[in-house]
Amino acid sequence: MTEFHHISVLLKESIEALNIRPDGIYLDGTLGGAGHSAEIARRLSGGTLIGVDRDPKALTAAEQRLAPWMDRVELVHSNFRELDAILDGLGIPAVDGILLDLGVSSPQLDEADRGFSYMADAPLDMRMDPSDPLTAYEIVNTWPQEELRRILFSYGEERYAPLIAAAIVRRREQAPIESTLALVDVIRGAMPQKALREKQHPAKRSFQALRIAVNDELGAVDAVMQRAIDRLKPGGRLAVITFHSLEDRIVKNAMAEAVRGCTCPPEFPVCVCGKKPRLKLIARKPIVAGEEELERNPRARSAKLRVAERL
Repeated sequence: MTEFHHISVLLKESIEALNIRPDGIYLDGTLGGAGHSAEIARRLSGGTLIGVDRDPKALTAAEQRLAPWMDRVELVHSNFRELDAILDGLGIPAVDGILLDLGVSSPQLDEADRGFSYMADAPLDMRMDPSDPLTAYEIVNTWPQEELRRILFSYGEERYAPLIAAAIVRRREQAPIESTLALVDVIRGAMPQKALREKQHPAKRSFQALRIAVNDELGAVDAVMQRAIDRLKPGGRLAVITFHSLEDRIVKNAMAEAVRGCTCPPEFPVCVCGKKPRLKLIARKPIVAGEEELERNPRARSAKLRVAERL
């Protein structure tokens, strides 16, 4: 098994954004390699860190990394979209800060047998939680052509989605597409020569789309953004790191709606909905990685950190 080592993106910036109090309660909903969590835990005395991940391997690695501070740590195997159930199960009504790093952990990408990588042969899996029922194999081999086209275009922003979806259906009619490299072969064969000459790997966008669909990543982000604000104490901070435009749009819009409060049409002379602002933005624009971090970790290039505080 590959060692679960992950370089935490925007580490200093996200820890500062949480404005940690030593006696506070903080939830890291994307524990991963516990880089962010370790920095939170070391700042606590009398407080609690709740570390959540849907990947059992991440939890095992995190327990080792957080060993010096386990007296103040609760580890939970769950999806952050189940935020209400997680906190209710711990008897915690509200927290002082929530951190979500929505990137896929490097070990998940690099460990060949997980099926996330288009660079190594493996079963078509892509599940972050191995106990989840849906796999990339099922999507590739059973979903209708139009649904394949939709997820490739919507989640991967793949302009050749119609060609790739049609090619997948043709190939699977002959025999199931069982491995990552078999799928890469289908994708390559469907794309025009000019696309194959691009700097980016031809399967990158399609694999991203499948991973998002398998793990319902956008649905999870939407669900947690609806719940997180209500589970923050007044003055509590919500810090979310996104890595592509689809999830960033969900986070940005949810924060903007909570900052605005009133949902009445602009032409109404007075507010009749009664909704009040629930958040204030700590930074009006997303925080991005500096040149020094980008040199150490090129995967940080697309990262955006958005921060808001509960009113």
